[in-house]
Amino acid sequence: TVDLKYDDVSYATVHQSAFLRCGMMPVQPIKELWWFKIGASEERVYYYDPTSVDAALMKGARRSSRDNTSLEICPTQLSDEGEYKCRIVVWDNTGNSTEPSVPISKEARMILKVNVPPEKVEITHLTSGRNLSLRCKAEGAKPPADILWTKTSPDGVETEIPDLAKTREIEPAGELYDTAEQIFYQLEENEMIAKISCVVRHHNTNTTIYKNITFGSPAIQNALKVTIQRFAEPVLYSSIENQDGQDNKAGLVKISADPGFKVPYNTSVTLKASAPGVFPEPRYLWWVGDQTGIAGRELHIDNLEEDKSYYVLAENPLGRVVLEVPVHITTSDYSQWNDSSRDGDVIVDDTTGGLDTGAIIGIVIGALIAVFFIGFAVWYWTIRDGTQVFSPKKEKPHTIDEETIPFRSADKPLLRTISTQTLEGRRSRREPSI
Repeated sequence: TVDLKYDDVSYATVHQSAFLRCGMMPVQPIKELWWFKIGASEERVYYYDPTSVDAALMKGARRSSRDNTSLEICPTQLSDEGEYKCRIVVWDNTGNSTEPSVPISKEARMILKVNVPPEKVEITHLTSGRNLSLRCKAEGAKPPADILWTKTSPDGVETEIPDLAKTREIEPAGELYDTAEQIFYQLEENEMIAKISCVVRHHNTNTTIYKNITFGSPAIQNALKVTIQRFAEPVLYSSIENQDGQDNKAGLVKISADPGFKVPYNTSVTLKASAPGVFPEPRYLWWVGDQTGIAGRELHIDNLEEDKSYYVLAENPLGRVVLEVPVHITTSDYSQWNDSSRDGDVIVDDTTGGLDTGAIIGIVIGALIAVFFIGFAVWYWTIRDGTQVFSPKKEKPHTIDEETIPFRSADKPLLRTISTQTLEGRRSRREPSI
């Protein structure tokens, strides 16, 4: 009598080795060994004849070295899952060596289940002040994965988050499953927390996957704690001119300007703030002078006419900082000569455009010289005309008109008859002044 030892159900992890046990008790000489996969029909997987044939009819199938009759599949694919049958034919002469051996056939059926760990885990979030909405999704697992949430303190102590308000969804994706869980968490006042983790556990494949959200406050370099009238408490303050520009430092507030921090006169500028790696996402507030602050990541400045320093607050529940952002005018216009238009000790670098100081002085000197020569020419011609009055010169003979001669008492009476009234009138009109 030959008995077969096998497992009704065997488990394997995709891309690893699967073992289907089918052993004999007691061990007998093998005449033939068959393995089949049961589907719509019996598909031959493996055949073994000790005298001539040792053939794998399915990719990755082979006889196990453990007992020469069990089957191994490596690497296992999800399509390998299903029902299998092993058939063993042995020689048996019931212990009587004088009689011919009789072939005895034994069969056993078993199930292979292939487990698949999560293929992808992602976490998304929404924030509103201290209120957090976190969603974790584990995709492509079989069977569905489990999800739990933990938080870690700054000193590295990890604890499970209790009493969470959460929702869970399991959706089939072909032969696999997607598991999604969403939680709602509120940060306590002055709560010290380093990260929140979505822990995905897949027990069937002994797989654990962490997906973390790291908490941090906005940061700046070379900061000073100062008091600003807008805020009740001191804040960390610095200028972008004191930042070293090392973009690989997580949490640093960064400012970009389009088209730049130095622009021609009457140019519009857009300033943009960001804080890569900071969670929760900071809120931003911009202002200049005593003006009302403008909330948002970007600030648009229309037609800049003078040097100005703008300020931006970056704040989340874990901290806040203020950065000064100077914007300079670079072209030659009245604003660069007006010291009152400058903010603080900011000095405009005017080497990038417009006329330099030497060129302007040269133009002014040239204009003064031109005015001098024009004045000299006018003076010269005026003097020349004046000297001709005292120089003797020949006068052209002319006919004396009686009516134009000034009347004097010693002159002889006029030959023409004219009334005294008319003569006096003419005399008064034509007598030249002395």
